[in-house]
Amino acid sequence: MKRYGVPLPPGIDPLPPGTKRPFVSVMIPAYNYADYMRATLQSVLSQDPGPEAMQIEVVDDCSTRDDPETVTREVGRGRIAFSRQPRNLGMVANFNDCIRRARGEWVHILHGDDVVRPDFYARARQALTAHPEVGAWVCRIVYMDEDGIWTGLSELDARTPGVLPPDFAIREFVTPRIQFVGILVRRAVYEELGGFRPELKICLDWDMWKRVALRTPIFYDPEPLACFRLHCQSAYANAVRSGASVADERKSIDLSSAYLSPELAPRVWRDARKAAAVRAIRTARQQSRLGDHAAARNQIKEALRCSRTPEVWARLLWTVPTMMLGGPQRMPQPPARTINPPPTLPTDIVLPGTPHRPSHA
Repeated sequence: MKRYGVPLPPGIDPLPPGTKRPFVSVMIPAYNYADYMRATLQSVLSQDPGPEAMQIEVVDDCSTRDDPETVTREVGRGRIAFSRQPRNLGMVANFNDCIRRARGEWVHILHGDDVVRPDFYARARQALTAHPEVGAWVCRIVYMDEDGIWTGLSELDARTPGVLPPDFAIREFVTPRIQFVGILVRRAVYEELGGFRPELKICLDWDMWKRVALRTPIFYDPEPLACFRLHCQSAYANAVRSGASVADERKSIDLSSAYLSPELAPRVWRDARKAAAVRAIRTARQQSRLGDHAAARNQIKEALRCSRTPEVWARLLWTVPTMMLGGPQRMPQPPARTINPPPTLPTDIVLPGTPHRPSHA
C-alpha cells in the first residue's frame, strides 16, 4: 500500500493497556560488536535510575563473530535484559523490533559501539519533563575513533538549550544532523509514524529523523552528551568504500521528497542532492589520503550521480589534483556540513503516517 507516492513504513503498535511504563527504554541492537559493547553498557549503567525508570535491553541479531550475551551478563549482572533473534533479521528489522520491545514513554536506540556521557539521561529527562509538547530530544555529538579518541563534534544547531525552530526540519532534510546515539523519541511518535523503512540500508535513520522533525517539536541540548564511534568494521565504513553510502543518501532524498508539499519539494530536493554530492567529494579526498583510491573513485562517481551543478564541478576540479596530498589519517570523521539557507517551512506539508494497526492484524 502506498500513500503520497511512497510505501507505508512498518507499523509500530501501541502497548497493551496496563503495561508498566518506565520513563525511558534504552534498546541496544547488537551485531558483532561485543568488544565495544562493554563500554556502551557501562556508560548506561553509570546513570541507571533503576528499573522503574529505565528499561535496558540488548537485542542481538544473531551475532556470528562474538558473544554479546556473555558480555551482557558480565557487565549487567542481571540488570540488563538480553534477547536474541531466532535468525538474522538485518539491521532495519532488528531496529524496528527494538522499538516494539520498548516499554518506556521514550525510546533510545543505542548502538552497541557507541556510548553516552555523564548526565545524558538526567538532562534529557529534565528537558522533556519541562517541555511536554515535544516528541524528541536531541543533543550534540562527539565523534570518536575505534580507540575512543575524540576526533570532532557535530555542528552546533543552537547555542542554548531549547525547542528548535520549525525550519530545523528543512535543515535536516538537506543534511543529516542527528545520530542514533543522540536522540530520544517518544514511543507514541514511532507509533504514529511507523518504523524504519526497509527500502533504505544506510540512511534509514536519516529518513526517520526527517519524519520526526516534520511531525513534532524537538528539544535540543548543545552540550556534547553522547559519543558516536567511527571504525573500519562499521556498516557505514563498508558503505563508504563501495559508494553505497552516497547511493543510499540519494535514495533517501528522492523518497522523502514525497513528505513535502509540491511547492517546497523541488527546491529541497535540489539542495539536498547538491549537499550530498559535496559530502561525497570531501569523503573522496579523505579516502584518497588514507590510500583507498578505489573508495575515492566510488565516492566521486556517486557524487556526480547526485548533482552536476557548477558548485559541484568546481569542488571536483579543485579536489582531483589535490587528492594525493596529505599524510595518512585514521578513520575520517563525518564530513563537515554544507547547508544552504533553508526556505520557509509552509503549513501545508504532508507526511505519510502509519495508521494504528491492532495487535491481532
